[in-house]
Amino acid sequence: MPASSLAAPLCTWLVASCMSCACEKDQAVKSPFLFQSPKWRSRLERRRKVMATQCGNGGGVGGLSLSCGLISCWCGSGIQNLMSTFEPCDDYYNSSKWFSSLALFGENGFSPFGSKTVPVTRRQRRMNSAAQSGNAVALAVQPVKEDAIKKKPLTMKRRVVVTGLGVVTPLGFDADIFYNNLLEGISGISEIEAFDCAQFPTRIAGEIKSFSADGWVAPKLSKRADKFMLYLITAGKKALVDGGITKDIMCELNKAKCGIVIGSSLGGMQVFNDAIEALRVSYKKMNPFCIPFATSNMGSAMLAIDLGWMGPNYSISAACATSNFCILNAANHIARGESDIMLCGGSDAAIIPIGLGGFVACGTLSQRNSNPTKASCPWDINRDGFVMGEGAGVLLLEELEHAKKRGANIYAEFLGGSSSFDAYHMIESHPNGTGIFLCMEKALAQSGVGREDINYVNAHATSTPTGDLTEYQAIIQCFGRNPVLRVNSSKSMTGHLLGAAGAVEAVATIKVISFRIFLYRVLK
Repeated sequence: MPASSLAAPLCTWLVASCMSCACEKDQAVKSPFLFQSPKWRSRLERRRKVMATQCGNGGGVGGLSLSCGLISCWCGSGIQNLMSTFEPCDDYYNSSKWFSSLALFGENGFSPFGSKTVPVTRRQRRMNSAAQSGNAVALAVQPVKEDAIKKKPLTMKRRVVVTGLGVVTPLGFDADIFYNNLLEGISGISEIEAFDCAQFPTRIAGEIKSFSADGWVAPKLSKRADKFMLYLITAGKKALVDGGITKDIMCELNKAKCGIVIGSSLGGMQVFNDAIEALRVSYKKMNPFCIPFATSNMGSAMLAIDLGWMGPNYSISAACATSNFCILNAANHIARGESDIMLCGGSDAAIIPIGLGGFVACGTLSQRNSNPTKASCPWDINRDGFVMGEGAGVLLLEELEHAKKRGANIYAEFLGGSSSFDAYHMIESHPNGTGIFLCMEKALAQSGVGREDINYVNAHATSTPTGDLTEYQAIIQCFGRNPVLRVNSSKSMTGHLLGAAGAVEAVATIKVISFRIFLYRVLK
C-alpha cells in the first residue's frame, strides 16, 4: 500500500530524531519545513545533503559498540535541521521499504531522506561543517532475532480438588442433611408462607423456612442485607467449616491467594423492591444501602471483607448457569496459580411478589398447587413448568498440594469444564440440543475423560415441557446408549434454585461420588 510505503521512512526518521544526542556546541541550521510550497521544495531539492555515515569504525556510546544499521545521525543540529542531518545507511537504501517509498512519489520524486546519488555541493559542505559542531555518532537499529527473545516458561496446570461443601436449601442447611433428604425422596416444595399469594396462579415454591443467620452473619449486617446475601455468607462459612479451615489455619493462609467467586442470577430483589416502595413516599425514606446490597457482587465482597481474603473477588450473573460459571472460573484461578483456595458457587432469593409475578408472566411456572410435592417432575409426561426455589450452594476449591499439606479431606477432583451458547432463544434451548451437546463435548475433551467412563449425570432438567426433552436428546447424543449411565434431577425435590442451582446440584453430585468411594472401600 502506498501509505505504508511512506510510513516506513517517516517512522525511521522519527526514531532517529528521538535518538539525537546533545553535543558540546549546539548550532542549529535553519532548514525549510518538510511539506512547504513548490518553491521551497525546489530549493530543498537543491540543498539535499548526503552525510558520510560513520559505521563499523569502533564508535560507541557509553561502552556500547554500535555497528552499521538502518539509521545514522549527526549530533548538533537539533530538531530544526532533521532533514539535513539524518541520513540512512546502505542497509536502508538496499531494503525493499526504501524502494517502495520511492515508488510512492515516482522514480524521480521527492523523498524524505533525499537521493543517495546527489553530489555534495560547496554550499552543502559549508552547512555540514556548521552542523558538525560535535562528534558524529552512528546509531544502529538492528532487528531483534526471534531466537534471542527470552520466552516466559509455561506454567504447569495445577490440580484442583474440592475440600469443603456448604448449602442453604429447602431440604436443609447442612450438606449431609441435604443429601440424606435427597436419598429419602423428601420434597422441600410447599405452599408459599412469606407473603399472601392468593392472587397468583402459582402459589407453591421451594421456600426456605425457619432460617437464621445467627452465628454466621453479624447482627447489624443481618438486619440490612438481602436474603441472598445471608444465604451466601452462611453457606460460604459452612463450606469453610466443612473443609476444616479452623481459626489457626485461617491465620496461616496467604490471604492474597484466597479468593471468592459466588454469583447470583437476580441479586438483592427484596432490597431493591423495598427501595421502590420507599421512593413512592420520598427518596429520603430509601435505605442508603439499597444500591450496593441489590448488586449481585456484594455477597462475595461482604464475605471476603469478613474473612480478610484479598484474592480474586467478583460474581458472575448468567441466569441458571451462574454457579457453573463461578465454579469453572474459580478452578481456573487455582489451575493458573493465581490462587490457592477459592470459595465458589451461587445464591438467589427471589420468592417475593415481584419475583413470583415475573415468572408467572413468562408462563414458565407449574400451577399444580394442590399437589406441591409432585409439581416439579422432570421428564414426566404431565409436567407443566418449573417450581421456584431459593438458597445457596458453595464449594471450597483448593490446590491439591495445598490441601495435602494441611491434611484436608478431599471429596473430589475438578478435571475440567466448558461453556457454550446455542444462539437460539432467550428462554428456550435449541430443539436439537446442539448447545448443550457442544458444552458437554468440550468439557469431556478438556478434562481428558472418555464418554464411556461417565456413569452419572445430574441433569439441569427443570420440569418444563420443552427443556427436559431437549436436554435428554443432548445427553443421548453425547453419551449414546451407555448401559451404566444414570440420570436424575434433584430439582424434583428442591425446585429450581436459579443462580444457586448449579452449585447445590454440584454438592449433590459430589456427595454421590463420595458415597460410591465409601462403598467401594467397604466392599473391597
